[in-house]
This record gives sequence, structure tokens and C-alpha cells, in this order.
Amino acid sequence: MRQPSVRARRVAAASVSLVLAAGAAACGPKDNDAKGTGGDSTPHKGGTLTVLNANPQQDFDPARLYTSGGGNVPSLVFRTLTTRNRENGAAGAKVVPDLATDTGRPNKDATEWTYTLKKGLKYEDGSPITSADIKYGIERSFAPELSGGAPYLRDWLTGAADYQGPYKDTKGLDAIETPDERTIVFHLNKPEGEFPYLATQTQFTPVPKSKDTGTKYEERPVSSGPYKVVRNENDGERLVLERNPHWSAATDAERRAYPDKIDVRSGLDSSVINQRLSASQGADAAAVTTDTNLGPAELAKVTGDKDLAARVGTGHFGYTNYIAFNPKTKPFDDVRVRQAISYAIDRSSVVNAAGGSALAEPATTFLPDQKSFGYTPYDLFPAGKAGDPAKARALLKEAGYAKGLTVTLTHSNAKDFETSPEIATAIQDALKKAGITVKLQGLEENDYSDKIHDVKTEPGFFLAHWGADWPSGGPFLAPIFDGRQIVKDGANFNTGLLNDKSVNTEIDAINKLTDLDQAAQRWGALDKKIGEKALTVPLFHPVYKRLYGEDVKNIVISDWTGVLDISQVAVK
Repeated sequence: MRQPSVRARRVAAASVSLVLAAGAAACGPKDNDAKGTGGDSTPHKGGTLTVLNANPQQDFDPARLYTSGGGNVPSLVFRTLTTRNRENGAAGAKVVPDLATDTGRPNKDATEWTYTLKKGLKYEDGSPITSADIKYGIERSFAPELSGGAPYLRDWLTGAADYQGPYKDTKGLDAIETPDERTIVFHLNKPEGEFPYLATQTQFTPVPKSKDTGTKYEERPVSSGPYKVVRNENDGERLVLERNPHWSAATDAERRAYPDKIDVRSGLDSSVINQRLSASQGADAAAVTTDTNLGPAELAKVTGDKDLAARVGTGHFGYTNYIAFNPKTKPFDDVRVRQAISYAIDRSSVVNAAGGSALAEPATTFLPDQKSFGYTPYDLFPAGKAGDPAKARALLKEAGYAKGLTVTLTHSNAKDFETSPEIATAIQDALKKAGITVKLQGLEENDYSDKIHDVKTEPGFFLAHWGADWPSGGPFLAPIFDGRQIVKDGANFNTGLLNDKSVNTEIDAINKLTDLDQAAQRWGALDKKIGEKALTVPLFHPVYKRLYGEDVKNIVISDWTGVLDISQVAVK
């Protein structure tokens, strides 16, 4: 997942998304096991689920959405070849079949992946879903007018780099073959053991060519999931979904589809959303949010109310907030200076600035604290809870700064508790104890994003964050540390400008692995190896705390998204 400052968090809020996407250990069992309040806690079919969101569900076209695991609201309408496992915590970080019979069959070197569609798959009009529809759905995602989705297919598919979509090139992509109506084969230009994760993106949604209306398709997309779109106002600000009569639970082991109707209302202030969920009056008793967290003040109020506290879902998403260094800029070209800052950091004060321990967990590894990422515990520059200014001063002396030094920390002025002034001030206070004077440079969100993602203007010392497109070390480490992904004339995310042949080679070697557990172990080891270079200072991983209405049952929060999965929710 690209950084939220560049694109909204596509995964968790989304996207991610996120996304939120949009930012650990398994989700808290007391929160996640909640099945709703009231007499009968057994989930039943029927009723209307209301979704109260701050951000509209824009570009509701599978080609244009940037999601992971199929997204949240999108996955109610769009099914994909694979999807996320809809279970609590770590179990939910696994990829499972969706339209396909399995998660994919690779050839020996993982440069070819074959899928077989399940029997009996139908669209909302009762017509059959075919492999040609999936091929066409992917091809239209290459059309410039339908941009916005994940970029991997253009990078991974053989001969796809310059393809402009079916509206300009009716020949299509030779890299995708459909030998029959239920078989689809993908030819890749390099080994990709994590292709099953990519196949969860909405670009793998089938689209019938005869029903494609181009840029207007988002207004009335053809459903392959349990719900169909009956209303889409103001580009996703109001989205109403009703049952798809031709969806069959026999072909879909993941979506429960309990409510008869889902009413998504967006453009709301976050405080209003939490007030309405807290009061649970009328339709709001059967309401949830997919993009609005409880803030520190709201959480304090909720925690003091037993009934409200019972209606808080807790989740963790693969997301890291960190300090980034540009080692091409003095004094950060000296690893001892970077190490000194690592030792000086007071993570307790940073966590407090991020909203407290209920909303943030301290991080000493770049990879999130989750098994699927290959999390390997390490703390290369132990700062303890409050920093080690003595060790930091000693390193600065070695580097020739016995009298200390003055640096500038660039951050965003957005009140996001991540790259915002509160975090920057906590770092400023901690480093002062080590003899480092920190001047703060706060920028408006767009200016901040432009500055830190351009190699020509990248500061030496700044706040950053990263969230995964899927729960694996690959999309977490490669964009940030693979030297071949340095972009000199565009948005660059390799903030440390690292181009280490051994790191690049190991990334390639791990990408060949189709045993995802084995790959995870290798990602964890690579994380530690890169960590020794002190190109970042991991600060914290966010924790998501979200209210839901008192009539909402069957709360499922996976480590894939970190937020309530509305495909599992019941309101009766």
C-alpha cells in the first residue's frame, strides 16, 4: 500500500482500503469475540446495516479501486480469484480461494500461475461468470481513464508495461490465457510466489464486456458478490446495496451476507460518526464504520462506560510509523549519527503523542508484529522505554559532534497522530537530552507529501509511514528498500535511497518461494539485516479502536485489515 499521504489509506479504510488503509499481535479476543448485545446474540439474516463513514466510496469500479483482500465494502459486490480469510486475528491474514477452486497453481519457478473457476458462478442477472470476463476485467484496469488500482499487474505480467487497455488495444494481453471458460493462466516476467495475494485485488473481478460502460461503469457495476448496487450518489457518498439473487453461498465460503440491505452514508465528521454510534438511536443501532477510529479523548470516555466499552472492536493492521533518513544528506551520511538518534528516541513519549498505549504500540522492527509478515523480534539500538541519551552522546562524539548538533525534522501539519506535530515534538524533546537540537519544519499535507517523495527535494530527517498491500514482508520491504524501485522522476518511496545488491538479490530469491511460511521467515531475516543500516527508526504500530451499534452482531476483525469485516456482520 502506498503511503496514506500519497493516497488515502487504501486497505483498512478502504483501502486500503485504505486504507485506511489506510495502519502486532492478534486482535484482542475480548473485543473480537463480541457477538452483539441484547437477548439473542445469534446472527440472523435480514434487516438493514448502516455504514457511517467519513470518506466516500469513490471510484466504485473494480479497475480503479486500490484494495487488499478485496476491500471491505467493495468485496460485497466484487468477488476476485482469491480473497482474505474472514476470521479473527492472525487466522484472517491468510489468503483463500474465492471465485477460484484454490489459491493458484504455479509452475516450477512461479512465473506461471493457473486458476480454475468454481462451477455455478453467476452475475446478478443470472448469466455465467467466465474466465474471459476476468481477463477482460484485468485488461480494462490498464486503460488510462480507469487508473487508480494497484500497479503490480503492469509490472508483473509479461509484455504488459506499455499496454493501454482494451478500448485502445482490442487485441488484449497475451500474458493472460483463457483456454476454456473456467481456466485462466497468467504468464509473469519474473518469479512471484505471492501472486495469490495479488489475486485478491479488485482488478481480478470479472467484468462482462457487453455490460462495460467505461468511466460510467462505477455507477452501476455488475455484481458477482452477495450484493448489487441499486443507488450510487455523488461518487460514492451514498451507496445502497441490496441482495444479488443469483449469488450462491455454496460457491462462497467467506461472505456471510446476513443483512438484506446495506446503506453506506459518507461525508460525515468523525466526531459525529462516533456520537451516533455511541447513542445507537434508531437505524444507528444497526450501524458500523469502516474508516473512523476513536480518538484519545473519545476512547477515554468510552473506556469509562461499561456498555460502550463492550461495543469497541480492536484491530491491528500491517502498518509502521517511522523516522526516515536521507543518507545522502549531512550529517545523516554518517551511520553513527543515525544510530545516535535511534538510541535517543523515547518511544514512550512518542506512543503517548500518538494517543497512548491503547492506540499505538512501540516498534523496534520495521516489519509489523505479525507472523504473516515474518516478524522477527530485534532491537539493534536499544533505547529502552525512555531513550538512552548517554549512548547517543557517545556515538555523536565518535562522529565528531562532541558538542552536539542541530538538525531539522520535516513533518506534516495534518492532525493524524502519525506524522503530525505531536509526534515531531516528542522526538524533539527526546533528542534534546542527547545534545541534538531539533528544528521542526511543518508542512501542509500536499507539500509534505511532494517534498518527501521526490529524490530531488527529500529532506535528511523526516517522519514517514507505510502500510502493506497484503500481509507479507514483500510489499512492505521491497518498495522501501529495493534499489531498483528508486524513482528519480516521480513518487519515490525508497527513502533511504538504498541500492544494495545483496538486499536486491535476497528480495528476488524470496519472491521465488511459493511456500509463504518459508518466505515469511526470510522476510523477517532480511528486515533485521536492513535494520543494521539504521536507515529508519521504527516508532510505533497503530491500533484501531472502532465503535459499532448495539444491535450489531458477529464481529470479525482480521489482522489483514485491522477493522470490522462487514461481510460477516448481522443486525438481527
